[in-house]
Amino acid sequence: MTRGQWGCVVAPVAGLATGVLGSVLLAAAWRACDVGVNGAANGLALIFYGAVLSVIAAAWWGVLIGYVGRWNLTVAVLGGVVGTAVMVWIFMAVLQVPNGYRC
Repeated sequence: MTRGQWGCVVAPVAGLATGVLGSVLLAAAWRACDVGVNGAANGLALIFYGAVLSVIAAAWWGVLIGYVGRWNLTVAVLGGVVGTAVMVWIFMAVLQVPNGYRC
């Protein structure tokens, strides 16, 4: 398998993992701040936000592993991890508490 093809394998897996991580962290933040009625009320929003984050992260990983990974795989993986951390951080900063920081 070439490194370009590895991007097709790694990107969906890493994107899905990023989406799940972001959704779990957001659910915990919402639960701690009593956002919504209960866990089921927030489920649809969490599924939607997780899917959006997964698609963005999969595209990020696909470009890095498929393109940058052809020359330097270590830089591609480090860039993917740093990019994932930044995406989840922005995701949490924007969506953590919809009504402001009251908790």
